[in-house]
Amino acid sequence: MPNELLLTAPRAIRIAPYDDPLLGTDEVRADAIASGISHGTELALYRGDSVFGGKRFDLDLRLFLEDAETQRYPMRLGYEWVGRVGAVGADARGIEVGDHVHLTLPHRETHTVTITDAPSAPWLVLPKEVEPERAALLQSVTIALQAVHDARLKVGDRVAIFGLGAFGLLAVQLARLSGAGWIGAVDPIAGRRELARSFGADCTLDPDCCDAGREIKLASGRGGPDVAIEFSGRYAALHEALRCVRLAGTVVAAGFYVGGAGSDLRLGEEFHHNRLTLVGSMSGWGAPHREPGWDRRRLRATALDLLVHGRVDVAAFITHRFPFERAAEAYELIDRRPEETLRVVLTY
Repeated sequence: MPNELLLTAPRAIRIAPYDDPLLGTDEVRADAIASGISHGTELALYRGDSVFGGKRFDLDLRLFLEDAETQRYPMRLGYEWVGRVGAVGADARGIEVGDHVHLTLPHRETHTVTITDAPSAPWLVLPKEVEPERAALLQSVTIALQAVHDARLKVGDRVAIFGLGAFGLLAVQLARLSGAGWIGAVDPIAGRRELARSFGADCTLDPDCCDAGREIKLASGRGGPDVAIEFSGRYAALHEALRCVRLAGTVVAAGFYVGGAGSDLRLGEEFHHNRLTLVGSMSGWGAPHREPGWDRRRLRATALDLLVHGRVDVAAFITHRFPFERAAEAYELIDRRPEETLRVVLTY
């Protein structure tokens, strides 16, 4: 009997058995090779800090609603799963036994999915030249690509990126590929700033040691960056992103924010007086791309192409590997010692 990862309470991980369903004629079943842990979204859920505490997101109204009957636990985590196809239904097309697949589904030992052409389908067949661990960053590349698209970068634009986890470091590379003329990068962890410089950042800053918004504005010249992308999920960082951009500039909020902003986000200051544009960025929950020619499938296919041809470098991202049965240790490490981790992978 296969096992899956369940979050049963804040900071409580359990590995529990489950039964595989009967295989449908239009379905495939894959066995896990590796899955990546998101250090933003998943950690917020792991800590019990996410917006889903006692609320549900109503997809018809597109509103978070109080719902006392919502059962928060057990909860499944994860969206970077790579496996090997072991069984294929008679009517499933375009996929074969032995293929490697990426699924935007939770951490577990097997997955059974319907093979459909819908743009929101969670599966993607991987070329053989992409190693499974590298493929376990595919959705992260997709998320970073969505944020850069939402920034609507033009050749020569000046860009500031706040938060240099996997997403922010990917955004540095994608901004350079998009023609950014100058890139500033902000993060308190020195090793991440060094990686950002190796990926082409012109200026890196430690926000704990300086007035980051002011210093980015001065370093970029001519009134500040045209756009800032915030990936840390911290309201204080989002405020500094708003402070740094030029008059009528744009800030892309791409982090997973939790709780209330309190005094960390003061919209009556630069946001109001500089007539800024604040753009939310995400590619899940049925949210469409802002460009009609793009959908989730095209974003993921483009992200895969970038990985296959080495146009984004993720070689240094995987800092730790844990066997699936020791997943609780992996989450504890990320939670307690984030400065030591960049991307942690579970192996099967």
